[in-house]
Amino acid sequence: MNDPEVRPSPWRAIVAATVLNLPFGSLYAFSVFLKPLEALLGVSRADLALVFALASAGFGSGMLLVPHLFGVASISSLVLGCATAGTLGAAVAATAGGLVQLAVGYGVLFGAGGGAAYILAQQTVNLAVTRRQGLVNGYLVGLYPAGAVVAAPLFGWAIQASGVRATLGGFALVLAVTGAIAAWLIAHSGVTLAAAAGTIAPDEAERRPAVFWRLSIVFFLAASAGLMVLSQAAGIITAYGGASALAVYGTTFIAGAIAVARVGGGWTVDWLTIPAVAAGAHAVALSGNVALTLWPGPGVSVVALALVGLGYGVISGVTAAAVAVYWRRALYGRMASRINMAWCAAAIVLPITAGYLFDLTGGYRPAILIAAGGNALGILVALGLPRQRAAQAETELAHG
Repeated sequence: MNDPEVRPSPWRAIVAATVLNLPFGSLYAFSVFLKPLEALLGVSRADLALVFALASAGFGSGMLLVPHLFGVASISSLVLGCATAGTLGAAVAATAGGLVQLAVGYGVLFGAGGGAAYILAQQTVNLAVTRRQGLVNGYLVGLYPAGAVVAAPLFGWAIQASGVRATLGGFALVLAVTGAIAAWLIAHSGVTLAAAAGTIAPDEAERRPAVFWRLSIVFFLAASAGLMVLSQAAGIITAYGGASALAVYGTTFIAGAIAVARVGGGWTVDWLTIPAVAAGAHAVALSGNVALTLWPGPGVSVVALALVGLGYGVISGVTAAAVAVYWRRALYGRMASRINMAWCAAAIVLPITAGYLFDLTGGYRPAILIAAGGNALGILVALGLPRQRAAQAETELAHG
């Protein structure tokens, strides 16, 4: 699995994943850029929702591509490639004169680099760590909203002080530096990707198409609501009467709640059943959407969006941990990248719809109702997921 002469260092792999993915997690702080970019480039809210959707599509492309490079290039080379794509993307976005250049830079390059880094980090750590995989995978997926917690107030301050172009340019420099640090750490971790190379494929018993599609649907429905919140949180809070400061710090609070929930969602899989946790998470998100529909207002919007984010965060952690339960470690990157296509679809569908409905109606109530319906359906679908013991017994039977 790894170099027999070098004992893999789980801690170096985890720290490398942290340094690499935290800056890319600023994708979840995109809503801070909405008003400045609207003013700078003369674009609409729906246009910027499209940029976020393209970043999500780029993220998905990066996730699907990178498993094919396992065993072909060294991990450190792949890390540098991810960081280079992200750096170029932020630099192109910083100099954008219109929607197309912004979409190419932030949407295609930055998104693809982040997606590849996300799966690369997960596969590397899952090869190095053999215990508490639920907690570890919850931590890994929690890095993205944690990065937004750091980025949202920093971006808000930098935009006020220096403007949106300087902010994106400085961010490009941060990506270059953290990418180099992560590459050095991973090169000294002793982990190789030979066991997860493209020639490794699930056998017939391991494919589990029914489980794959049910887990993907559960993730899609939660991510639809969660990504609408993350991509437009500042805009939603403002639309419900919140001041600019409340919008920025509310976005930070929501991202923090999601980060904690992702870690907690993964950790609970070590102790509770997957269907129970997933259904409960959708119920929490549903309560937030219902509360905002019944009692609209700036303060309620922050609390309600945080509840939606909590539900989405728990589902993200559960999904990451469930991949480690339902499929063997060598297949983690491949199966996770496929299931994360649900995340990409969710980022494209509801955020764009919400932006369009906002431009059409001047509010977010219709989009909130759509998200609530998705969470209600998610509860039902989640209850049909297999429990851990049943899945593990099936795997043991298949492999003798």
